[in-house]
Amino acid sequence: MATAATDRTAAPEPAPHVLVVPYPAQGHTIPLLDLATLLASRGGVRLTVVATPATAPLLAAHGDAVGELVLPFPSHPAFPAGVESAKGLSPALFGALIVAYAGLRAPLGDWARERSGDPDRVAAILSDFFCGWTQPLAAELGVSRIAFSPSAVYGTAVLHSLFRRMPQREDGDDESPIDFPDLPSAPAYPWRQLTLLYRTYRDGNEVSEGVRRNFLWNLEASSFVSNTFRRLEERYLVAPLADLGFRRVRAIGPLAPDAADTASGRGGETAVSAADLCAWLDGFADDDGSVVYISFGSMAVLQPPHAAALAAALERTGVPFVWAVGTAAPLPEGFEERVAAAAATAGRRRGKGRVVRGWAPQVAALRHRAVGWFVTHCGWNSVLEASAAGVPMLAWPMTADQFVNARLLVEEAGAAVPVSWDGIQAAPDADEVARVLGAAAGGRFAHVAARAKELAEEAAAAVTDGGASRQEMEELVRELRELGSEPKE
Repeated sequence: MATAATDRTAAPEPAPHVLVVPYPAQGHTIPLLDLATLLASRGGVRLTVVATPATAPLLAAHGDAVGELVLPFPSHPAFPAGVESAKGLSPALFGALIVAYAGLRAPLGDWARERSGDPDRVAAILSDFFCGWTQPLAAELGVSRIAFSPSAVYGTAVLHSLFRRMPQREDGDDESPIDFPDLPSAPAYPWRQLTLLYRTYRDGNEVSEGVRRNFLWNLEASSFVSNTFRRLEERYLVAPLADLGFRRVRAIGPLAPDAADTASGRGGETAVSAADLCAWLDGFADDDGSVVYISFGSMAVLQPPHAAALAAALERTGVPFVWAVGTAAPLPEGFEERVAAAAATAGRRRGKGRVVRGWAPQVAALRHRAVGWFVTHCGWNSVLEASAAGVPMLAWPMTADQFVNARLLVEEAGAAVPVSWDGIQAAPDADEVARVLGAAAGGRFAHVAARAKELAEEAAAAVTDGGASRQEMEELVRELRELGSEPKE
């Protein structure tokens, strides 16, 4: 006798749940949130982003695409109470922030274990490379962890190489060259151009050892995902790198908003609206590319001698400019007043210069036809935003990975001209800054501007259907789905 068939249909398996852990710095959080939103838009995965009360507002620009988990910022004796991010933080405390933030490991572990037996269990962790502590957390939970790099592959490899090999300078000489023998062409940098995180390492110090352990943990990740694109860093992507643990690196960038989304609040509230700044730039529409946009990022505070040299060069050359100076930049006495006075009497063009105090709508500015050059510290987010917009750069690196990025742009990509290689230690002469500004405005670096336009085409091709970055993104989604198909043993 045949058995009657039941008419019940099995409930579909829920999409794999990925825990996303950004690092609390603008240049790290923003691209990882962009990536999380893109992953969510592909479907088939659910994402929960970790934040603290101070960083949670950045999630607002991403709507309901991702879930959020807001936890109290962990306290640590080496880190000041009441501070939750790197914005405006003294560089001397960057290492302490990495170590303090690792205090989220225990509450995150408790949160994940509470969900280990139900469909909401964590299937994988996607976390910033400054959150290396999520690697042992992933091991405890029995899941894979993918390390996200908001930096160039080249810069990421240099950073990890330092803590992997621990090279030393000779006789305390700041100009002592440090070699990177496992990277293509074996580059070398003077000691003073290495990241402060490494130069301030002290053997046996809790913070120093915690920072080193952070980067060594990254070398155990299942893979790296980098906010870059293949045509920009081909030589660092053709084969696995020893300095990245021979792990696979997926180049999925540039992670930048679409041209129609330049007014979004992905970076937080701006001191001037995109509409207002673009309206001001419209006054130069009959002279495309004549305006220089200037910004040194959200973390660095320009030193007085550097600000003085740049301000003097701007006044000497008369180059039209927008200078996003942040809230604490020590501009020379009377400079802002002279700029404002010129704006008040200049009529249609409203003056040749504009100072923005606070966060500026940088993407909108760079994509405006009036902007022809970008004076930048070469933070990687700024590099990619300029590359996507086709704007050539005047490179003025200060610290961190900025010297590595600047070398990549100047010597390999050909999309930038150096202003100074002296960093925060010494400001260039104002006459030299004026020479570079004048040459750029006068069209003497036309070959660099042309290369920047080519780079924009390559960046756009990478993220379109069939492009290298788009393909890597689709493979990442498939990987995350597969990781969530069954619990790991």
